[in-house]
Amino acid sequence: METQKIWNEYKNELYFFILKRVKSKTLTNDVFQNTFVKIHANLPKLKDEKKVKAWIFQIARNEIIDHHKQENVFVERLKESSTDDFQDFQEVCCFDKFIDELPEIYKQVIELTYIKGQKQKETAKELEISLENVKARIKRAKEMLTQRFNECCKYKYNKNGKLVGEANCAACQD
Repeated sequence: METQKIWNEYKNELYFFILKRVKSKTLTNDVFQNTFVKIHANLPKLKDEKKVKAWIFQIARNEIIDHHKQENVFVERLKESSTDDFQDFQEVCCFDKFIDELPEIYKQVIELTYIKGQKQKETAKELEISLENVKARIKRAKEMLTQRFNECCKYKYNKNGKLVGEANCAACQD
């Protein structure tokens, strides 16, 4: 099993799994990136390729837990520090922009289902469309997001076989 194969097969599902639990596009990007770095680094330790999906989702769960622990430490430090110390903070990646750029019909279902955490049935009822339509819109939105991510945030393998790239793409900065 190779990292690229895992990326191609699970990137969308994994991203939205994380987004549903973190509820912030910016923080999801951090957790998502850290998850794939750990997947790549620990891939030789995977003993049974049949269990790859469970294995990568467990890594994601652990990253989400680590994120929440770090977030609590950050909040404590923020309370102790002046706000001037944090003026250099910038968003990490382009997913916020990509979601905002989606046509409204796709943006709505992504935001309701993955950001607000609604069930697809609830989204269908709120938007007064069929469940099948919600599923089709989610699928199309994921395809659009994947295409934009691949065009902009190009990750590559270096000569040592490690996944490298810039999550903070210059092309996405406005």
